[in-house]
Amino acid sequence: MKLFDVYPLYDIHPVKGKGCYVYDEQGTAYLDLYGGHAVISIGHGHPHYIQRVTEQLQALPFYSNSVQNRVQEALAEKLGEVSGCNDYHLFLINSGAEANENALKLASFYNNRTKIIAFKKAFHGRTSAAVNITDNENIKAPINKRYEAEFHEWNDLESVRISLQKGDVSAVIIEGIQGIGGIYVPDATFLKALESLCKEYNTVLILDEIQSGYGRSGRFFAFQYTDIQPDIITVAKGMGNGFPIGGVLIHPKFEAKYGMLGTTFGGNHLACAAGLAVLEVIENENLIENASNIGNYLIDQLNNFDGVREVRGQGLMIGVEFDFPAADLRKKLLFEEKVFVGSASNANVIRLLPPLSLSKDEADLFLEKLEKVLAKVAASV
Repeated sequence: MKLFDVYPLYDIHPVKGKGCYVYDEQGTAYLDLYGGHAVISIGHGHPHYIQRVTEQLQALPFYSNSVQNRVQEALAEKLGEVSGCNDYHLFLINSGAEANENALKLASFYNNRTKIIAFKKAFHGRTSAAVNITDNENIKAPINKRYEAEFHEWNDLESVRISLQKGDVSAVIIEGIQGIGGIYVPDATFLKALESLCKEYNTVLILDEIQSGYGRSGRFFAFQYTDIQPDIITVAKGMGNGFPIGGVLIHPKFEAKYGMLGTTFGGNHLACAAGLAVLEVIENENLIENASNIGNYLIDQLNNFDGVREVRGQGLMIGVEFDFPAADLRKKLLFEEKVFVGSASNANVIRLLPPLSLSKDEADLFLEKLEKVLAKVAASV
């Protein structure tokens, strides 16, 4: 049997990781400024993470959600404490797409509506309902388009207001920082007004913090730069540092009922051990503060580079937009300078999503390598 060919793959085979580096079969080190789509939050091969997961693996990797799970309870308590969202309740699943599916389901249960408002360039997942509110028609099958979804311009409050006035919108979903779209931060005034409108029209406000959460923005959640309280918060990528885990943080105004949500593998013992380890390292090593400091430094430095049109983002979630398509630059960074960076739906943008432990020396090394590649690109024009 062969793999189903749905990914364009680089001819690189990473076999080991440590800190902000991955290593291929020949032992070549690659500086990881992408973290596998913002998944690696505390660094590759962190010893505390390995210890926690190993101990749980040796004790009990899995049992079903039909019994008490103390590791699950400990994760919920620690997440509330570190995130500042103690009042919320936690439902655990396996991925970001699952988190958004369950968030949409909760919203529809709550107000008996089906229409969803999302925003242009949004990405919320590839599964049934989540892909319908992702602004990419190429990845939607006909079966996915089963309910009405509207895509509004980023920060366009008036168009959202007009839609909400009709009284048929179940939820508004917005990324804390728009990721695949090219790293766009919502205006604080827009988010605050969006919260007020959703309350006025009994519409559920969902903050998709799957990429922007877990300290990446320099706050635990990106929306915490604004004084709002979302109805639902979805998390995943950085939550398990590579172990599949996702979560839905649910405001106490939602009433739980047996059977309304469920999962086989979600919140299993091993996943929760990984999740606890991540939170403990984030807290003990002050990684949110580090993300803020190193992120601000990178943004300041990148703004001085020739060919850079705009630098966007917060913390270690950074988009660099150039005056030219960035595909060749990304390949040169990867194959000549051994640096991983990410792409975006905007062809001129690279995304930087490194581990939150990125040091200033590592940031400077990236800046040196980027400057070298930019000089080569300029010389070839």
